[in-house]
Amino acid sequence: MREFVMLMSSLMAMTALSIDTMLPALPDIGRDLAVTNSNDRQSIITLFFLGMAFGSLIYGPLADHYGRRPVLIGALVLMLVSTLLCTLAPSFPLLLGGRFIAGFGAAACRVIVLSIVRDCYRGDMMARIMSLIMFTFMIVPMAAPSLGAAMMTFAPWRWIFGLLAFLICVMLAWLALRLPETLDPAHRIQVHPRELTHTFVRVVKNRGSFGYMMASGVMMGGLIGFLVSVQQIFFDVFHMPELLPIGFAIISGWMAAGNLLNGKLVQRFGARRMSQSAVIVVILLSAAHCIITRAGLENVWVFIVIQGMTTLCFSFAGVNFSAIAMEPFARGAGFASSFQASLTTFISAFLGGMVGAAFDGTTMPIALGFMCFGTISLLLILWAERGKLFTRPGNAHLRVGQ
Repeated sequence: MREFVMLMSSLMAMTALSIDTMLPALPDIGRDLAVTNSNDRQSIITLFFLGMAFGSLIYGPLADHYGRRPVLIGALVLMLVSTLLCTLAPSFPLLLGGRFIAGFGAAACRVIVLSIVRDCYRGDMMARIMSLIMFTFMIVPMAAPSLGAAMMTFAPWRWIFGLLAFLICVMLAWLALRLPETLDPAHRIQVHPRELTHTFVRVVKNRGSFGYMMASGVMMGGLIGFLVSVQQIFFDVFHMPELLPIGFAIISGWMAAGNLLNGKLVQRFGARRMSQSAVIVVILLSAAHCIITRAGLENVWVFIVIQGMTTLCFSFAGVNFSAIAMEPFARGAGFASSFQASLTTFISAFLGGMVGAAFDGTTMPIALGFMCFGTISLLLILWAERGKLFTRPGNAHLRVGQ
């Protein structure tokens, strides 16, 4: 199981590497490619997320029909080609096009990994395995900005894309040599509009699953708003660009610790209790952040601590939301995973882009975003659970072959 967790974590880490290594390079990319509005540089991140949202609709149905392994390999090849395009891009629009296509390919890493885990586990056990994967995966965001900054001390920003291309090649080799097919032949479905429509209707009509998908997308809007704004916050608000790698690592460390802790606690308390409590704490933390910012009491270390505690709560919410939403689906799990990933990414990219566009030289847009999105998420959960919080339905786990 260790290699399984490491391989799944590494696949998901390619997405984080493609985002977080860019953060220290955004000013240099903007300068070299003649980007005049500093907020426009955020498009390098948001276009990647939008590509993921579109790609997420494609890979699940293909993986349900052809199997997880061949579709994942094809997506990584697409990601490799688009990353090489970014490496050589002579203009900002062409770079953004490459980023969109790279995000389209990277979507498979999220969708198909979730489907593979769903092939093997269910319920709280699935949440535990996902927590172990997410813990290993979260080590990457802790180091990614430092890696990007280190690359730029001796090479131009284009070398960051070259490094990503090399790592994608490594993942292709590992995947081709070591990952067996996990899709049960009995669960294969035809890529046919009638089958897809049937599965889509099942997902949308399942109040619990659809509600948690919506809540996850809204919650993630705050996190994406943080991601697209964090470089400007360290550079322009606190005037401490040198603290971006270490500050981001500290904040990501809270999330990594939370995923490890969630893996130990979720089987004791249940995915619903853990995630719902986390949403409430996010609302309270972000309200406190608004008050501190308005009172002029915030400094860079206060910001780091508050964001670290907030991302800790995200680690309790996000992975458990996904596990809860996927519980009812065995047949059509790939399309259900695709729909979940696409819906949550569309919502979060749109809301996160709004937070980034509202950047005004303070941290108030981020604080307000977390508070508003957390409140909406809680209301969606109440709808999904028919007004009942902190319940724990029966749980079970299923391994391949059982």
